[in-house]
Amino acid sequence: MKTNKIFERISKNPFLKQSLSTLFLRIFGVLLLFGFTVFLTKSYNPKIVGQYDFVRSFLLAVGSICMLGFDQSILYFKGFLVSQNAVEQLKKVYVKMIMMLFAASLLVLIIILCIDKERINNYFSDDEVYTILLKASAILFFYGLSLLNTEVFRALDKLYVAELFRNILKYIPLIIGSIALFYWHKETYLVDVFLIGFVLLAVLSSVFIFIYFNNTDEIKTKEIFSNKEIFIKSYPIAVSAMAIFLLMCFDVMFLKKYRNDETVAFYSVGVKVMTIVSVIILTVNITVSAKIAEMFSSHNITELRKILRNSSRLIFCITFPVILLISIFSESVLSFFGHQYIAAQQAFLILIIGQGICSAFGSAPVYLNMTGRQHIFQIILIAAVIINFLLNRFLIPEYGMTGAAIAYVSSALFWNCIAAIIIYKKDKILIFLH
Repeated sequence: MKTNKIFERISKNPFLKQSLSTLFLRIFGVLLLFGFTVFLTKSYNPKIVGQYDFVRSFLLAVGSICMLGFDQSILYFKGFLVSQNAVEQLKKVYVKMIMMLFAASLLVLIIILCIDKERINNYFSDDEVYTILLKASAILFFYGLSLLNTEVFRALDKLYVAELFRNILKYIPLIIGSIALFYWHKETYLVDVFLIGFVLLAVLSSVFIFIYFNNTDEIKTKEIFSNKEIFIKSYPIAVSAMAIFLLMCFDVMFLKKYRNDETVAFYSVGVKVMTIVSVIILTVNITVSAKIAEMFSSHNITELRKILRNSSRLIFCITFPVILLISIFSESVLSFFGHQYIAAQQAFLILIIGQGICSAFGSAPVYLNMTGRQHIFQIILIAAVIINFLLNRFLIPEYGMTGAAIAYVSSALFWNCIAAIIIYKKDKILIFLH
């Protein structure tokens, strides 16, 4: 009887139903990634795994620059256009974003081509680094397009299609390719397979976008947003997104410089397990992002507070038991990837507990980005990046993976705390769990 009441309550609450459905797909994606990571760490040399994690970090950091914040701002534009009854303008905004994404990606490729090959290889003490970075730069546009298309699905209310691409289809080319390489004894091509996968995803997702836009009624209306306006609204989010990705990449870059590919592989496994918690936070935040923009634009503060309160409670209620279980069985979790990965246990515990504390801040970053405070969030994150860079620079040479974990958690707690304080001072909204 009690179970029936719970299901009835969920079915009557659209926010809860959507969040849990999305969370289910994301958890499935995490499990898929978890299974793939186990296969990778048990079947591939840690050096190759380290190269894969290195190029993945490069795409996260540099790709966020090329994206110019479009993957997040598209949801802001959707919320604004809905409040103005002009949602048909979304297609024009999307086309302009693609053009700017292509120009930014091309510029990065040209810059990489102009840098001296030996200088990059000598900095990382690895003759293969320049080639890897060049290949990654060549597919930046496709990488960015696949991410943008995923968020456009969400803006078009194709939520489950968005989650399928984000959490499942995203990994399929890499999983199939890595298994094929293992059986053909061509493991050294793992990075190439990883990069080619984004080309396939970009093409497939673009076909879906084309179909969805063609099925919507196109009304001849005056353009609301120019290229300049789209850029001005998006680039602060881009800086913020780049800052977040740099927070996740500096540790890998410094570990590769001061340690080796094997250490990068050990540490990155701990980071990937930590994504189980971050996925919960991200899922709820993405679900409420467009709604926050809509409620703020229409000045519905009561509903806005309700959305934020529900999101923070949902995030904490789901993350707390997950963190507790992972922390208790941390050694068993890491040894599942191979006995040598237990070396990352101390760093892993710092990361997972720190992420758990950050989860209590709910939708703080999303709130600032969706309410026109992108510049404020940008400044906060730039300060966090500086703190993260300095901590990594001085802690990693001495403490290795543990130093990297301390640097990440310290900077993450800093920007979450500052964001929560600013939100309360400006709007009298308590974003922290309550």
